[in-house]
Formats: sequence, C-alpha cells, structure tokens
Amino acid sequence: MTIASSSPPSRLPAGGATETRSKPRTRRDDVSGNRGDGRLAAVFIAPALLGFLVFLLWPTLRGIYLSFTRFNLLTPAEWVGLDNYVRMVNDPIFWDSLTVTVEYVVINIGVQTVAALAIAVLLQRLTRSAMLRGIVLTPYLMSNVVAGLVWLWILDTQLGVGNEIISALGADRIPFLADETWAIPTIALINVWRHVGYTALLLFAGLQAIPNDMYEAARVDGASEWRMFWRITMPLLRPVLAVVLIMTVIGSFQVFDTVAVTTAGGPANATNVLQYYIYGSAFGRFQFGYASAMSVALLVVLSAITILQYRLTRAGRTDLG
Repeated sequence: MTIASSSPPSRLPAGGATETRSKPRTRRDDVSGNRGDGRLAAVFIAPALLGFLVFLLWPTLRGIYLSFTRFNLLTPAEWVGLDNYVRMVNDPIFWDSLTVTVEYVVINIGVQTVAALAIAVLLQRLTRSAMLRGIVLTPYLMSNVVAGLVWLWILDTQLGVGNEIISALGADRIPFLADETWAIPTIALINVWRHVGYTALLLFAGLQAIPNDMYEAARVDGASEWRMFWRITMPLLRPVLAVVLIMTVIGSFQVFDTVAVTTAGGPANATNVLQYYIYGSAFGRFQFGYASAMSVALLVVLSAITILQYRLTRAGRTDLG
C-alpha cells in the first residue's frame, strides 16, 4: 500500500540548482559605499591638494599681502597701502618691460601657432608615424636653460656656427642676441623651436577627434585639401585650439629663463621682459613689496586675457554633434 505525502511537491529550476534570492540593497548600504568611495578619493586628492595649498594658493595670498607693504627681508614688512601700485603706474621701466613682453608674446604665439598647426595637419593627413611624432617632440624634452645656452653658442656673433655659415655665404654676421632689433625676435624663435613640437602634438590629438567620414564626404563632393582645412578642420578644431592658445599665451607672458641665460635683459633693456624686471627688483634690489605689486598686476592682466580669449574663441563649445 502506497502512502501519499501530504507535503506539496518541490519546484526546482532546471538542472536541479536551488533558487536563491539576493538581499535587496538598502539606503544604508548606498550611503556607506559612497562614504568609502569619498574617503578613497580624498586619499588620492590629498597630495595634489596639499601641493596646491602650499606652493600656489599660499604664495599667491602672501604675494598679494606683500604688494601693500615695503619689505626687504632684513626688516619686518611695513604697510604702505597703494604706494607700490602708484609707483608702478609712474614707472617708465615697468611699461617698457610690459611692451617688450607683449612684443615677445605676439611673435612667439603667432609663429608657434601657425607652425604647430601646419605640423599637426601634416602628421594627420600624410603620416601617423610614432617615430616622427617622437622626433617632433624632441626639443621639448630639453629645458629652457639648455636650449638657450645651445642657441647662444650657435648664434654667437664671432664664434657661433650660425654666423660662420652666414659669413661663408658672403653675408655680414648678424648680432642676433646683441642687437636691440634682433634680440626679442631671436629669443621668441628660440622658444618657438623648443615648444612647437609639444603644441603640435596637442593639436594633433584634437585632429584625431574629427571623424574621417567628413573628409571622405568632402572629397566625394570635390572639395580640395585647402577647402577642407578651412571648412572642416578649423571649425571642429576650434575648442582644442582655443585651449592651446590660452595655455601658450599664459606661458609666454611668464618668459624668464631664456632671457636670463642669453641676454640678461640687454642690450639696453631691449629684452628686459616683465618677469625679468620683477626678478631683478626682488632679488637684485630687495624690493619685494614692489616686485609683488608688479606680480599682482601681471596676474590681473593674465586673468583678463584668459577670460577674453575663452569668450571670444567659445572654448567651452564644440561644433561636433
């Protein structure tokens, strides 16, 4: 006789595996998980934040304070209000240094941007060789001081290789770094030679984001390379080009080391750029309050130029869909 079981038959999934249900995630789990991620993020951010506070924010605030004082390292800072700024406005050397700096920036940015854009487009349209990109970047791996010294020897009026070649060709030697007319353009071109490869690679990275389909469609329509450059490349590269211009302009206004090792502000203050004048006022004449005032003025000028560039170039918007 068969005895029937009163318990209902078990329902097992195919394969005999036991069905399990995961425990639903609660709000407390989400909060604790977010706290753990936040702590981990804080650990990674802490070194950079500490460096920002110690080496950037604090010196900036300290410099702004010193710009309202008379301070020479030997005596405590004496509050003088706006005297340093009044002196700066009436200082002809300051305005001359600012003019020299603007001349340098115009030459450096103009030549560097055009040359870097041409190199980037050639790398994009003709070849994508990693070796060629490495060769283009090579001068940037050299420090400004070393680059300045090398070109100082090459362009020396009497013994430089460059002037030896010019003399061998039958032309007169050119005092590239010893003449008021040639000095600033020469320094600007030295820095163009060093930085153009890095700028070109930044623009090359921007070109990589432009879809090739647009160029192919333009070729089908019979567009030339020149027309594609102006109608496709330039509009779509604009946000990257704007950021690169902002970076290079800020860097150009802070030129110092190339001038220090080649001309030391000469001849006759022809290369006395603003950074070099600030350095001379602070560490040459120990007028740290006045030097701080000029530094604050430079900070204001760079901030205004950056904001103006950002708005005019629409750096925050792109034409890519």
